[in-house]
Amino acid sequence: MIRTEGVADVTEETFEEEVLGSALPVLVQFTADWCGPCRQLGPVLGEIARQEAGRIRVVQLDVDRNPGVTVRFGVMATPTLMVFRAGEPVKSMVGARPKRKLLQELEDVLAA
Repeated sequence: MIRTEGVADVTEETFEEEVLGSALPVLVQFTADWCGPCRQLGPVLGEIARQEAGRIRVVQLDVDRNPGVTVRFGVMATPTLMVFRAGEPVKSMVGARPKRKLLQELEDVLAA
């Protein structure tokens, strides 16, 4: 799986605890090794993870290795970014985007 500093890997076994049970909102990147836009998004997510530590947690989940979670949340394309708060998905975005645009889209999550 694509490794990004500051972005933890989650699996079907750890998703419940790491994402749904998190006190902070969690931004999950549904990713795959073969996904070019996912690779482009990696450094952006790493920067956001560092910059917004304490307000949001950033993790990634490999769709090929974790099909159960992928199907459960209706992920049909990669990269899909999904924000979870209090165990519920509250926002979903598909496709790579620059850091500034992603931070704009996350403003409501980060402000809460």
